Amino acid sequence: MTSAAIDSPLDVREEPTGGEAVLLSRGTDLELTDELLAPLWRPWPRLKYALAATGLGACALFAALTYTAITGIGLWGNNIPVAWAFAIINFVWWIGIGHAGTFISAILLLLEVSWRTSINRFAEGMTLFAIVQAGLFPIFHLGRPWFAYWLVPYPSEMGVWPNFKSSLPWDVVAVSTYLTVSFLFWYTGLLPDLAAARDRAPTLRQRRIYGVLALGWRGDSQHWRHYRIGYLVLGGLATPLVLSVHSIISLDFAITQLPGWHSTIFPPYFVAGAIYSGFAMVVTLMVPARAIFKLGDVVTRNHLDNIAKMLLVTGWIVTYAYLVEAFMAWYGGNRFEMYTALVDRPRATYAWVYWGVIFCNCVVVQALWSRRVRTSPGALFVIAAFIQLGMWGERFMLIITSLHRDFLPSSWRVYTPSWIDWTILGGTCSFFLFLFLLFLRFVPFIPISELKAMRRELSEAARAGRSELAELGDFAGAGESGGHHA
Repeated sequence: MTSAAIDSPLDVREEPTGGEAVLLSRGTDLELTDELLAPLWRPWPRLKYALAATGLGACALFAALTYTAITGIGLWGNNIPVAWAFAIINFVWWIGIGHAGTFISAILLLLEVSWRTSINRFAEGMTLFAIVQAGLFPIFHLGRPWFAYWLVPYPSEMGVWPNFKSSLPWDVVAVSTYLTVSFLFWYTGLLPDLAAARDRAPTLRQRRIYGVLALGWRGDSQHWRHYRIGYLVLGGLATPLVLSVHSIISLDFAITQLPGWHSTIFPPYFVAGAIYSGFAMVVTLMVPARAIFKLGDVVTRNHLDNIAKMLLVTGWIVTYAYLVEAFMAWYGGNRFEMYTALVDRPRATYAWVYWGVIFCNCVVVQALWSRRVRTSPGALFVIAAFIQLGMWGERFMLIITSLHRDFLPSSWRVYTPSWIDWTILGGTCSFFLFLFLLFLRFVPFIPISELKAMRRELSEAARAGRSELAELGDFAGAGESGGHHA
């Protein structure tokens, strides 16, 4: 079928979801390609201001990290017994944000869910940039980041090997594997679109750059065959990582004997929370981009509705985990667990964090029972912002309230983050947005080839369904006429 074969108004719907269309388009394949590649060539008058602002934030991050490396982590607010604080809170939060990208890209790909197509590259880019932020914190939390390579099982003549009983090497293996597979999966999916950018680029320099990045893609049958096989294999590899990576990170806490951490519910609890915060970040990034680039025909209300449903489901899983955690503390009969879960968190120093988490993660999301709210970009953006705040607060609550009151009352301390802690947190957010803006500027952020393939498949299925209905109507009409003759 040629590109001109699809030149009439389309209202492509995905049968399992029904309702709103999954794609609205009125042009040919060539016009759709030019429309989605236009942000790469079109000037952005305000981009330099956004890049300057986020770039300054990134510079503040690197300045704070350099100051920390030179002086030591005594600059942070960590104390005894709160030896794990902002660094680990932010590490777990950023890793969780990256989970929705793998979920949307890999799991929904294997399940052949069509509504993922318009947003999967947003999510994949978000995953990579979130992992970059997350990887900074364990390295600097070591205190001597120049010895971070000791965590890697490299050949050592001095016999200095990682202690595999420690959770730190687990994090290194989990994060590095997740980053590698996510990058390969993202870049493999980009190849056809990089070739399209090469062929449509207005200048020779851009054609050369995109030509190198496209790795010689010509779009012949062999290229497509290897591409589909490799893409599915990487999707299959990435799928178990959704469950394994955050489960491994949760074991950093669950293997201890501290009240509030020593719990077998942590792996599924952390995975659900990660997907929850990750989908919230997808909404946070997608809604402004959808408005700026006028992508309402590509990222339709169907996508908003389905993402909101995922937020509602994972929100209820997280709410259930909160209830189970409190119940198990009471049912287990351990007085230290009962004090942490039932007294300290809801009624002591950090009670405002606990109730803020309950409100942001459990109460606000209930508005998504309304379909009007689920399909409203503004309402979704506000709810996603509350969820992001609540999930960061949840990590704060889990880590700080399990540490700040030790078994000995004489060791109790109140944790207060320092200005360096806040600078590093804000700097990672700025660095994340800086990388994401560069991604939007120079990379096709809507998967053009997948979108056109999905449009053809769903439109052909719709036509086949209409022809079947017409045949059934003809058959019924013939039966009725036969009955009249009888």
